[in-house]
Amino acid sequence: MKIDTGLPPDAAADTRDAAAAAERAGYAGVWTSEITHDPFLALGLAAVATEAIELGTSIAVAFARNPMSTAVQANDVQLLSRGRLLLGLGSQIKPHITRRFGMPWSHPASRMREFISALRAIWACWQDGTRLSFRGDFYTHTLMTPFFNPGPNPHGAPRVLLAGVGEAMTAVAGEVADGFLCHGFTTERYLRKVTMPALARGRGGGLTGYEVSGSPFVATGRTEAEMEAARRAVREQIAFYGSTPAYRGVLERHGWGELGDELHRLSRHGRWADMGAAIDDEVLHTFAVVAEPGAVAGELMRRYGDLFTRMSLYTPYAIDPEVTATIRTMLNAPAP
Repeated sequence: MKIDTGLPPDAAADTRDAAAAAERAGYAGVWTSEITHDPFLALGLAAVATEAIELGTSIAVAFARNPMSTAVQANDVQLLSRGRLLLGLGSQIKPHITRRFGMPWSHPASRMREFISALRAIWACWQDGTRLSFRGDFYTHTLMTPFFNPGPNPHGAPRVLLAGVGEAMTAVAGEVADGFLCHGFTTERYLRKVTMPALARGRGGGLTGYEVSGSPFVATGRTEAEMEAARRAVREQIAFYGSTPAYRGVLERHGWGELGDELHRLSRHGRWADMGAAIDDEVLHTFAVVAEPGAVAGELMRRYGDLFTRMSLYTPYAIDPEVTATIRTMLNAPAP
């Protein structure tokens, strides 16, 4: 299993030092999210500061863009990084797409299938000289003149990974993407009962050679004070995701649908401080590995060792880099 890391939020504007440090530390890949900074600019900077580490967007918001603009940005980063880009795409949710980005929203799974298919048609046009003639229900791309054609990328097209939670989007990932980005808001049961079967259906068979990247919650610390701070932060993050109606299916798989309703109600009233308290120990331990640093790696492998091909830790709190280095070393250690 490849062990990855994320770029820290305070490095997202200029990622060169953080990406170089991750490469020196031995991580296989480094990921950046589209939150307050542009992920492609962040990875472009990371590309020129590193040599071998893989560079991923986790995620770039597909529906905030169109396939042509995304194809151009991804192709540029693929060129700068000499073939190291992992283009992670996600749909976001309807309120953000329509109210924050001012873009259309409809039939997200079908739209995403078409978005990725259009990307591949555009890259094929540049790479192989194939005539651009993509006509879909949501996107149409039929014009590519030599002036706007960057030509073949010597490193080929980027690999595309798609994020999802629900069965429909997950099946699309299996169908048209090179890999799947598991949302942090998931559980071992949901992965085994819902996610992996949906991916296999989309693939039309097994998952051999298919990338599955996980980012499980981890609450850890070297002292009780650190552990308590970690547990509190993870509870709050679980509650934040759990308040999203689109993710209710994960809670329902455990019989916690009413918890999702309560979290959504609290969020609508702006009672963010009360939401974390609604996550009891059973929910916390189901979504997160809660353990001292020396026990984290073993529990992660027990839950996910046969599911993920690569993994990064989801730690929404300040954590000592030495602690994460210890966990990474133990994850990379050969089985006894």
